Amino acid sequence: MSLSEDKQAARKAAFAARKTAFGVEGLADRAADRLAEVLQGFRGLTVAGYMPIRTEVDPRPAMLRHDGPLCLPVVEGEARPLGFRPWSAAAEMIPGAFGAAIPAETTAVIPQVVILPLVAFDARGYRLGYGGGFYDRTLELLRAQGPVTAIGFAFAAQELPQVPIESTDELLDLMVTEQGVLGPFA
Repeated sequence: MSLSEDKQAARKAAFAARKTAFGVEGLADRAADRLAEVLQGFRGLTVAGYMPIRTEVDPRPAMLRHDGPLCLPVVEGEARPLGFRPWSAAAEMIPGAFGAAIPAETTAVIPQVVILPLVAFDARGYRLGYGGGFYDRTLELLRAQGPVTAIGFAFAAQELPQVPIESTDELLDLMVTEQGVLGPFA
């Protein structure tokens, strides 16, 4: 199988596992509690989360317990890194790419912590996304500008023995699920 075929097969298995986990009562709440605990170590820093789509686990309950500025990603064009805009529970939201709402305010923000959605992950600290490369390009850019912590957030059921990777795939710093925290990865 080619790398592309390996990634498609991994996505298919992980989507099914995520859909099943998404339907388990209380699992997302436990995951959010674990994430909130991790975010306590980043008080005062700007944290980027995401607006969940499909069956992604929702980081917003944990984000709203964070003591510091919050922001959300914005797709700024195909094959480009993500931008980030300020967010709060009261923020005006508008439609964005891929069905995810984005903040209407256009002020650019640079996060120091990025919570990443994903389709699958492995114990090495790699994630498998949807295939657009947005987060990999974004992490590469942010890391070139200074320290940033990349936190994968998912259900434990989304773990695979090994995610197929390529040279452009960025390593996570931490991985948070309802079962706990993996990492730091090096």
